[in-house]
Amino acid sequence: MEIWPAIDLRFGKPVRLRQGDYEQKTVFGDDPVEFAIRWQQAGAKQLHLVDLDAARGDDPTPNREAVKRIVAETGMRCQLGGGVRDDAAIELLLGVGVSRLVVGSAALKQPDWFADACDRFPGQLAAGIDARDGMVATDGWLETSSTPAIELAQDLRSRTENIAAIIYTDIAKDGMMSGPNFAGLAEMAAATDIPLVASGGVTTYEDVQKLVEMQMPAAIVGRSIYDGVMQLDEVIKIAGDV
Repeated sequence: MEIWPAIDLRFGKPVRLRQGDYEQKTVFGDDPVEFAIRWQQAGAKQLHLVDLDAARGDDPTPNREAVKRIVAETGMRCQLGGGVRDDAAIELLLGVGVSRLVVGSAALKQPDWFADACDRFPGQLAAGIDARDGMVATDGWLETSSTPAIELAQDLRSRTENIAAIIYTDIAKDGMMSGPNFAGLAEMAAATDIPLVASGGVTTYEDVQKLVEMQMPAAIVGRSIYDGVMQLDEVIKIAGDV
C-alpha cells in the first residue's frame, strides 16, 4: 500500500484543518518544504499536497509557489488537489512537475469536462470524492450535494477508462484522530474498480494494518504524523511501501 503524507497549504504555510473547517486550523510552521524533506527522509516516495486557498477561491499564488519549491527541491512524485477546475489549471500545475492532480468539485459539476480531461491527460487526473454522511461535499467542503459518493464514482467510471484514482475522504473523520470510515471505504471499493486512496482519520498503526488487510492501494496520512502519534517510517514499513 502506498503511503502519501499530506501537506495542506494555506497562505503558503503548512496547516491542518479539523473536518475541513478553515476556522479550526493548526499552523505547523512557515516553510512546507521542510516537511516535504522530513517526510522524504523518513522514507516517503510521494506526497499529497492540498491548496486550501484555491479550493475556496482565494488567491492561490503563495501556495503554487510552495508547490513549485517542493517539487523542485525533493524531486518526489506529488499529487495536488484544490481548485483544479479547468484546463488552464491542469496545464499550469502539470507544467511545474506535479505528477497527478486531484479534481474535486468540478468532477461532480462538470463530469463531461472531467472525463474528457482524463482522456486528454491519461493517468494524471484523480477524482477527489469528499463525503459527508455519504453525500458528495464540494467547494472546499463548504457545500454538500444531493449526490451519493458511490453514485458519482460509478458515473465517472462509465464516462472514462483513464481516471487515475479516487481519493476518498470522509469529512467527519478528517483531522479528528478517530480512525477512518472503514465501512464507507469498503463500500466504495466494492462499487468501483477505480484504484482507491483512503483519506481522513488514519491515526494508528492498527488503522494502517487494517487498510493493508482491506487491500487498499494507497492511503493518505496527515495530522497523526504531524502530532507524533505515528512515526512515518513505521507507517511506511507496515504498509510495505519500501
